[in-house]
Amino acid sequence: MACKKANIHEYIQSLPNGYKTMVEELGSSLSGGERQRMGLARMFLHNSKLVLLDEPTSNLDSLNEGIILKAIYKSRKDKTIVFVSHRESTLAHCDRVIHMESNRVS
Repeated sequence: MACKKANIHEYIQSLPNGYKTMVEELGSSLSGGERQRMGLARMFLHNSKLVLLDEPTSNLDSLNEGIILKAIYKSRKDKTIVFVSHRESTLAHCDRVIHMESNRVS
């Protein structure tokens, strides 16, 4: 389920050995977007009360970004999720946005 939320399940299924496929150290055999979606899948596996996501969709296209942000939004119950991002589309669903410019909060 976590891989489906991170929109990486179909890609994993397409690998020669599916979920049993060996990946090179630090995921060097994966693209940046694939590594990012794998990391997000791990985030979905944990049920922590606080999640800090630094540029969580920086390597994703708009379709993957939308799917993943929707899944994060649905899983927000009883937890605090902090996004650090330059993308307005990433911050669109946030309850509160704090802007920083020249080391000052505005």
